Amino acid sequence: MQKYLLKSSSSSKQLRVLQFGRFNNAEQNGGIERHMKLLCAGLAALDVDVTYLVAGDSLRSQSSEVNVGANTYRMVESATLGTYFSTAISPMQVIKAIRMHRQQPFDVVHLHFPNPLAHLASLFLPANIKRVITWHSDIIRQKRLLAMYLPFLRRVTLQADALIAATPAHFTSSTQIPSNLHITKQHVIPYGRDFNDLELTSSTSELCESLKTKGKLVSESGSIIFALGRHVYYKGFDVLIDAMQYIDAQLILGGDGPLKAEFEEQAKRLGVNHKVKFTGSIPEADLAAYFNACDVFCLPSVEQSEAFGLVQLEAMACGKPVVCTQLNNGVNVVNQAGVTGLAVPVRDVDALAEALNILLNDDALRLKLGQQAKAHAVSGYSLTAMSSSHVALYHMLLST
Repeated sequence: MQKYLLKSSSSSKQLRVLQFGRFNNAEQNGGIERHMKLLCAGLAALDVDVTYLVAGDSLRSQSSEVNVGANTYRMVESATLGTYFSTAISPMQVIKAIRMHRQQPFDVVHLHFPNPLAHLASLFLPANIKRVITWHSDIIRQKRLLAMYLPFLRRVTLQADALIAATPAHFTSSTQIPSNLHITKQHVIPYGRDFNDLELTSSTSELCESLKTKGKLVSESGSIIFALGRHVYYKGFDVLIDAMQYIDAQLILGGDGPLKAEFEEQAKRLGVNHKVKFTGSIPEADLAAYFNACDVFCLPSVEQSEAFGLVQLEAMACGKPVVCTQLNNGVNVVNQAGVTGLAVPVRDVDALAEALNILLNDDALRLKLGQQAKAHAVSGYSLTAMSSSHVALYHMLLST
C-alpha cells in the first residue's frame, strides 16, 4: 500500500464526484459525517463538482448549496423512513443517485463504509463509473447482521477501483477488509482539517476564559479535562466518568446521544456530578474555546468502531496533549504515546485516572507533549493535502 500524497493533475474537464454519505442530523452526526463535510469543502475549493448525498431526517427530500469561499458543493438530503441498527432506511437515496447520474453522469462515486445503503446504491449505478471506498472502521456491534452482510461487503470492496484508509493501521487492524484485496488498490490518505477555525477570536477568547474561571470553582487545581463525541457505547465515556472519582479536575463532556441520560445518572450515583459538566451539542463556532480552555483532552473509546478520532486531532492542533486508549488502530497513529500524549489499556479505570493525573500534575510534561502534539497535527493532517490527494487519486483512476 502507499501513503497517497500526490498533487492533483490538471484536466480540462471538471470532475463530477458523488460523495455518498449517511446522515445529516445532529443526533446521528459523528466523526465520519464531520470528515465528509470537510472533504466536500476541500474538493469544492479545488474546483471539483461535488454532490453530497445523505439521508435526511424527515419524509421530505431537499437540496441546498453549501458555500465554501468562492466555491460551493451541493447537498442533497433524501426522504428517510427512520434509522435502524445505525443505518438510515432511505430508498429515495438510491433513486436520487440513479436520477442524478442520468441527468449528468458522475465520473466517480465515493462511498464511505460502514454504510450498507451506499453499497446497495452502487449496485444500481453503471459499472463503468469509477468507485472509491473510504474505509472508516469495521462493523463491530451488529454481529448477526454482519454475518449476512459480510459476503456482499467483501464483494463490493473487491470490485472497487480504490480503497482509502486514513492510516496504515486501518488496513492491518481490520478483520473485514478482504485479505486478497490487491495492494495496488490500497491507498492511505490521512484525514485533514483546516485548523484556522480553532484559533481564538474575540468571542471565543471570552468563552474560553469563562470556562477556565468556572473550572477553578469546581476543583482545587482548576484543571479542565475535555472529552467530546456522540454519547454511544463505544466512546467509553462511562469509564471516564468512573475515573473522575480519583481526579481533582473538572470534566467537560461535550456532545449528545442515546446514552446521555445514563451517563448523567452514573455521575450522580458516583458522587462526581458536581465536577462533570454535560454541555450537550457544542456549536462548531464554539469548539475553539473548549479545546483551548482544557488542559488535557481525553478519548476513552472502548471499541474498534473508534478508528481515528478526529476530535483528538483538533485538540492536538490547539496544543493539548491527549490521553486515549490503546486500540492498536488509527487512534494510536494519530496520538503517539509518549510523543503527543499517553495511551492506556481499554476499560482500565485506574490506568486512565493515573494517566490524566500525570499530565495534570506535571506542567512541564504537559506543555512538552502539547507542543509536540500541535506540530504533529498541523504538519501531517492538513485539509489541502487530504483534498489534493483525493483529486490526484480520482484523476489517476480515470486515466486507466
